[in-house]
Amino acid sequence: MLIDLQLHSTYSDGYLTPGQLADFLSANNIKIAALTDHNTIGGLDEFKLACQKKKIKAINGVELYVKLGHKKFNLLWYNFDKNSAGLHNLLKTSQFRRRRQIRNALVKLKERGFQIDESRLLDKFNHYIPINHLIDHITKIPANKKLIVNKLKIANPSQDEILIKIFKNPAFAKISESYIELKQILNLKKTINGQLILNHPGKHERLDKKFIAGIKALGLDGLEIISPHHSIGAVMHIQRLAREYKLIMTGGSDFHRFEPAPAGLNSCYNYFRIDSNYLTDIKKIIG
Repeated sequence: MLIDLQLHSTYSDGYLTPGQLADFLSANNIKIAALTDHNTIGGLDEFKLACQKKKIKAINGVELYVKLGHKKFNLLWYNFDKNSAGLHNLLKTSQFRRRRQIRNALVKLKERGFQIDESRLLDKFNHYIPINHLIDHITKIPANKKLIVNKLKIANPSQDEILIKIFKNPAFAKISESYIELKQILNLKKTINGQLILNHPGKHERLDKKFIAGIKALGLDGLEIISPHHSIGAVMHIQRLAREYKLIMTGGSDFHRFEPAPAGLNSCYNYFRIDSNYLTDIKKIIG
């Protein structure tokens, strides 16, 4: 059975609405899916309703930016009580911190010559504020695009180049994520349940067995095995770790958008499918 347990919509840094995502999933014969927007659950109801119309089972999901000491990582959380006041407060606090940080960064950019109305721009986002969408809005202004081209010395800079060299550059407006303490998440999980999954643990070749063992002891439930961020070697290695530590195996496309390339691959779905039959204990999540 085809599933996809990591998807992003316009409620965070994706480019399709939850309804458009459901249409896309249905066209690709996906039977079970999870919307996992960053630090927000604002799109879950819309996604569930759209999936019901397409006969797709939607499960509650969210992707969290998490820290434990000096370690920062991402967790996927499934099957929690989405009506929990504690969860809403946790996410709102994170979103408020990020909004304040990004406002300060936008003011810095304006001081460096960018044409930005930071209040008007931030009002476009009601939940998580995605840097990729900020870049889209800022570069629509010709004067800003010209300034970026001059600063980067690149005729047609990509979104990633602008992200790294402007938005993550301390010389301009360094923006980092709004991280939530793992302890807060684990305490909340005691009352709203669900499963916590370390997502794309092999991304950038940063797989850390000692770290996985440590957070397993604290309450980690599983590892995302199948991901377009993983090489086949990473997939095999993470599978072995999941078996060793008796962790649930999951898989997700991390789908955000159709790439604007004129030809060739326009998403990981051109070469990538997730079959639940290969994922040990996945029924604990998908039922």
